[in-house]
Amino acid sequence: MLDSQVDFIDRQLNAPLLLSTGAISQLTEARVRVAVRTSSGKEAEGRGNIYLSDLWAWPHADLPHSHRDARLRELTREISDQLWTLCGGEQAHPLELGLRLHSSVCHRTPDAEPPVLARAMCVSPFDAALHDAVGQALNLSAFDFYREACELPSARSALGAHPAEMIQRSLKRRDQALPAWVILGKNDDLAALFDEWVRRRGYFCFKVKIMGVNPAEDASRVSDVHKAACRAGVPQPQISADSNEANPDPESVTEFLDILQSQDTAAYGALQYLEQPTARDIREHAFDWRDVARRKDVMLDEGLTDLEILPLAREQGWSGLAIKTCKGHSFALVAAAWAASHGMKLTMQDLTNPGYSGIHAALFANAVGASNGVEINSPQFTPTANAQWLPRLAGLFDPVDGRHTLADWRPAGLGSSL
Repeated sequence: MLDSQVDFIDRQLNAPLLLSTGAISQLTEARVRVAVRTSSGKEAEGRGNIYLSDLWAWPHADLPHSHRDARLRELTREISDQLWTLCGGEQAHPLELGLRLHSSVCHRTPDAEPPVLARAMCVSPFDAALHDAVGQALNLSAFDFYREACELPSARSALGAHPAEMIQRSLKRRDQALPAWVILGKNDDLAALFDEWVRRRGYFCFKVKIMGVNPAEDASRVSDVHKAACRAGVPQPQISADSNEANPDPESVTEFLDILQSQDTAAYGALQYLEQPTARDIREHAFDWRDVARRKDVMLDEGLTDLEILPLAREQGWSGLAIKTCKGHSFALVAAAWAASHGMKLTMQDLTNPGYSGIHAALFANAVGASNGVEINSPQFTPTANAQWLPRLAGLFDPVDGRHTLADWRPAGLGSSL
């Protein structure tokens, strides 16, 4: 590794993104560059980026956005300055370096500020840029690094004695268009959104942000979305529901499902899965999800910050993992391989990924065969952040047929050259 650099860009959302923890109206984009030299002496530069989404990764009622944002920027600079040391200070496979980086930043001081999920978010653009750089140097997709046996000691605890083989087995590489999702918040005008995203852009997948407090209200909102989609001409709407951990327990989720099923069987049938309904620490907030999962898939999201938690998630009855590249490419790829080997499902979720991270998310979803396609909502909330990739990547960042497409699903690295 030769050099690392990070720059910050202020981004304003077109409209607030309303979570159960509050509304996001502005974000900091961390844009990273990493230069590497391979063991064969080839040099290249890789790129990555992510939004430092403090309200999602670090919800804290007593800390203002300005404090959290400043601390996340500071941590990201620290990672850039110490990247080689944090990766172990010796040459290794990119995934091994990424896992060491994740461990160094996220788990050596688990009680430090900011919390683990926010630290993983700060790590993620460096991990992506590292994989992108090596792929650029070798003219090889970052998902093709596992065709031959390689030493990945940090992955053995999760994947056993032959991690590369396990990862390679989990990769599906469909190389096809991926269903796109539009987010519908609590107070959003459905008529206006459906004019834009359904009638003009052909979207048929809808992520409904519910509040998790009143099951009847949540059921009514999902029903309203389904009816609006049908009126707009969508023959078979697909819906997911995300309370951002606001549900107190599985019983409240069951009540929501019962009400929805009794009041609108068509909307209930269109509901594909639920993103993590309850609080993110599944050790502290341990629930049995089997009854819910028999009805609808329940995907672990914010609670997935440690590979050691994967067996517990399976024991608790979670249907699968809501993978996010903002937790780190290496971490996400190992988690996805573990899930595939244990018969758990995968969806590919978003952090309003623009540019490099949007390309990364699409490539990742294609590589692991995510069941939902891919969620990339930067075209909805921060379209100007994708401007430098348009019009050449309009299929990804300005879709008009309800699907994200790329002309090249196997670019070098993680696609920064696109």
